[in-house]
Amino acid sequence: MKAHFEKVFWVLGSLLVLFLVLPLVRMVGSLDLAIAKKVLSDLQVYHSILLTLRCALWATILGITTGVPLGYLLAKRSFPMKNLVQAAVDLPVVVPHTAAGIALLMVFGRHFWGGRLFSTFGLSFVDTEAGIVIAMTFVSAPFLINAARDAFAGVPGRMEQVARTLGASPAQVFYRVTFPLAWRGILSGALLMWARGISEFGAVIILTYHPMVTPVLIFERFEAYGLRFAYPVAALLVLICLVLFSLFRFLASRRKK
Repeated sequence: MKAHFEKVFWVLGSLLVLFLVLPLVRMVGSLDLAIAKKVLSDLQVYHSILLTLRCALWATILGITTGVPLGYLLAKRSFPMKNLVQAAVDLPVVVPHTAAGIALLMVFGRHFWGGRLFSTFGLSFVDTEAGIVIAMTFVSAPFLINAARDAFAGVPGRMEQVARTLGASPAQVFYRVTFPLAWRGILSGALLMWARGISEFGAVIILTYHPMVTPVLIFERFEAYGLRFAYPVAALLVLICLVLFSLFRFLASRRKK
């Protein structure tokens, strides 16, 4: 009975994996080499990919700086309107990202209060890398915050209490007990945030069309030249992400062993 039960799970799981992998394999395997060579020799493609990876990294660093403390508070502390804060954290996941881009534009646009405030410091978010970073941060930060919250919640409170009774300060408890036990979950959340930032399209295209991140460039190539000139760029981005995340998984597994 157990064997039949697991066979059903294997079949269902395999169908989902096939659904996820087949379109990507089909896209990479269907490249027209002549067109791919022409497209991939375009420096704009490589500049776009580097811009995408760089902005997603900056967004992740910003998310770690602010999201890890928030995740800790959500996991370990009770405070007024905590459920409302949690709902606000989850909201960018369910809001259409074009709507998120409009919302950001109405705060950080040149003619709105946020844009005017930051312009006094020489910082603009429309058609700049800074705009790409805040758009990526807005839509992807929930993945990091929730991962950090769950990781901190999994740290036994008794261990923290023991450290406190031995004379450790709250900061020492965090850096010597809580964070070392939670860092794997936080790292997974950071990787998810980075990956989600790389794939962001809707919020970025509303707030910052230029310079073009790779998802926007793929859309622009598709609109201007058709599918044959768009999917080589998409395939290159998929391959780069596959190599990077395979490397991260390999390093994480070695560290775990």
